[in-house]
Amino acid sequence: MTDDILDLKKHIRTVNDFPIEGIKFRDITSLIETPLAFKKTCDEFIKLSKAFNATSVASIESRGFIFAGSISKDLLLPFVLARKPGKLPNETFIKDFDLEYGSTSIEIQKNTKLNSDDRVVIVDDLIATGGTALACADLIVDNFGVKKENILILAVIDLVELGGTQKIIDQGYKTRSLVYY
Repeated sequence: MTDDILDLKKHIRTVNDFPIEGIKFRDITSLIETPLAFKKTCDEFIKLSKAFNATSVASIESRGFIFAGSISKDLLLPFVLARKPGKLPNETFIKDFDLEYGSTSIEIQKNTKLNSDDRVVIVDDLIATGGTALACADLIVDNFGVKKENILILAVIDLVELGGTQKIIDQGYKTRSLVYY
């Protein structure tokens, strides 16, 4: 595993003690503000999604949306939103999970058109403890019948030392990241 095959790391800032003391926040703002870095990131995600034969793109609020929209648009795939509670207008399925620095929930609308034949790429900016990605994947598996082997979790950043990617793999899901810390 190369830790930065696309030379993106130089475009990711580290912000110490955010959102709470002791956390090293990896800020992708500078990456998305750099057109070539942003394009390289989106192009790689599109390539990985196409190779996976994705039929849908799901993404986690909010930074994952930045990249998932590009995949959905370029591959003409449905875009499924996984949002914080109370943000979606229809009835939802909800999943609680833990973060590196707290707990929260995400929701997907019950009227979302996913089924057991779908191959879903889940997109987020970062994998830390794996809680967010696993919550989204489990929501899709448990409520729409998508098989675990038909889910690929994509992230810009993998915080390897926090063990999230290994936890995701241990739960039977596939994952790929572009930058490793």
